[in-house]
Amino acid sequence: MHAYRTHTCADLKKENVGDTVRLSGWVHRIRDHGGILFIDLRDHYGITQVLCDPDSPAFADVEKVRSEWCIRIDGTVKARDESLVNPKLPTGEIEVFVRDLEVLGAAKELPLMVFGDQEYPEETRLRYRYLDLRREEMQRSMTLRSDVVASMRRRMWDKGFREYQTPIITASSPEGARDFLVPSRLHPGKFYALPQAPQQFKQLIMVSGYDKYFQIAPCFRDEDPRADRSPTDFYQLDLEMSFVTQQDVFDTVSPVIAGVFEEFGGGASVDDPASWPQIPYKEAALKYGTDKPDLRNPIEMQDVSEHFRGSGFAIFAKLLEQDGTEIRAIPAPTGGSKRFCDRMNVFAQKEGLPGMGYIYWRDKADVLRQELGELLQQKVKAERKQDLGRVESLAIRIEELGAEIDRLEAEASSTGKRPIEAAGPPTKVGPERTEAIRQQLGLGVGDAAFFLGGKAASFQRVAGKARDVIGEELGLTEKNRFAFAWIVDFPIYEKDEETGAIDFEHNPFSMPQGGMEALEGDPLAVKGFQYDLACNGYELVSGAIRNHKPDVMLKAFELAGYGEDEVKKRFAGLYTAFQYGAPPHGGCAAGIDRIVMLLAGTSNIREVIMFPMNQRAEDLMMQAPSEPTSDQLMELSLRVIPQE
Repeated sequence: MHAYRTHTCADLKKENVGDTVRLSGWVHRIRDHGGILFIDLRDHYGITQVLCDPDSPAFADVEKVRSEWCIRIDGTVKARDESLVNPKLPTGEIEVFVRDLEVLGAAKELPLMVFGDQEYPEETRLRYRYLDLRREEMQRSMTLRSDVVASMRRRMWDKGFREYQTPIITASSPEGARDFLVPSRLHPGKFYALPQAPQQFKQLIMVSGYDKYFQIAPCFRDEDPRADRSPTDFYQLDLEMSFVTQQDVFDTVSPVIAGVFEEFGGGASVDDPASWPQIPYKEAALKYGTDKPDLRNPIEMQDVSEHFRGSGFAIFAKLLEQDGTEIRAIPAPTGGSKRFCDRMNVFAQKEGLPGMGYIYWRDKADVLRQELGELLQQKVKAERKQDLGRVESLAIRIEELGAEIDRLEAEASSTGKRPIEAAGPPTKVGPERTEAIRQQLGLGVGDAAFFLGGKAASFQRVAGKARDVIGEELGLTEKNRFAFAWIVDFPIYEKDEETGAIDFEHNPFSMPQGGMEALEGDPLAVKGFQYDLACNGYELVSGAIRNHKPDVMLKAFELAGYGEDEVKKRFAGLYTAFQYGAPPHGGCAAGIDRIVMLLAGTSNIREVIMFPMNQRAEDLMMQAPSEPTSDQLMELSLRVIPQE
């Protein structure tokens, strides 16, 4: 018999009844039923119920075990009584009577329980991650991650790609985040960098003639943490191709991503890759307030500036007198109540804006009926008080309202349209403009619209979040679906509002649309062959067709303030390689952590990383970062300057 097990804790079935078996695992749960001890024994594969009574020679040893002890048992497989079968377990038809037990690893009192669904602070979970990882939910997530990576590899090989490894210790490169620097012992005062991405190396692989490259690549960026981003390192499916256009990249990677989501998405619908829209960056910013829109939400924002320009709503009218300002509307179908509008206004204030203007549309006859009901109640009270003057004035108003309601009903009957009344501060623009806004947004009775104004950069982020919140709260965002969209035509450059300096807005190695000719004009008008793939509000893929021409590369970096000497020094390998027959090439990278996060149904990326850092970029389990010893610093010719 094997030293530790003949079967896993998921193997045994009814046909094993009568067999002598050996199992090893952890004590998941212990139950004492009148002197008979039951243990749920757990390993990576499943759970088997084992039991022991005083007739067993191992009974005294079984009495001593506690939760999460690692044990080995020998025993006989028995069939459970029909009434005690557990259909939720693959081993639910059997149990094992224990005849021998060996403690392989006793456990101290646990800082967190593995059994059950207890909630623990994240700091505790990360400090004792090895215990946290024993939990069923975490085992599922890590298995999912492993299976997703394996699936990606198979799919890439099936498409004719080969996996090549690129260096982990390299030179610094401007990828949009801070480098992790590594001091050199052999070259005092000089530093390597951990790669933010294999960007330059995969381009050099194309120059070397390998045509199709991919890698499950570790990347290192010293970034501020977010729920959907690791502050130190992450993994991506990195790929590059030669002699391709932007559409070729889409046609290659889309089926890979869609296939992974179909395989591991738990039955959620996945949009057909052929139908994934290609949305220009500028359009995405306008309609969704973000370059990673959640298309499960049908709401699209619109520019309604013309309706407020020179209008009676002074706040927006004066705002529009300033250059570069606009008024944007967020339609809210079924959101036409003052309570909901006020709640969204408070949301905007919590996000740092003064608030949001709003208009909601009501059936005019229903508004009058509500007023009529209130007046009838007032009339009854006046009659009880015998306030005859009040009764008479109320009766006149009630009669007028009744006549007006009858007129509106007759009008609706003859025209087939219900008369609409708008409410909210922006209605000061007047009924004609209010109606024009409603018509433009395609709204009707029971609907609302919210308005934000100013320079887009000042409110766009909040507008995008408001769109998401409105979609969720009104039940407009479709569930159980993965909705994808390619975002294209990113600007290559951006302008610092304070200094006026031009810098790269996106990947600096991208080919500008129009080539050298485009770089001769306004840098802020230059678009790149750059693209992202968004899914359900997250960026999953980012890539570009690369700038492989040395003269275009020099000009592109010159516009961002990098002189020729600096380019040749910082990117010596890439720049020199382009002198020797570089092919047109392009590719992308898909964030594995974020993809698994979506598939696992969580919004916290640390739930799908085996050993993540906390929000302060600390490894509580391994006590990193740590202070170096004096000997280490001397060997590296370094000195630490104390922080005040």
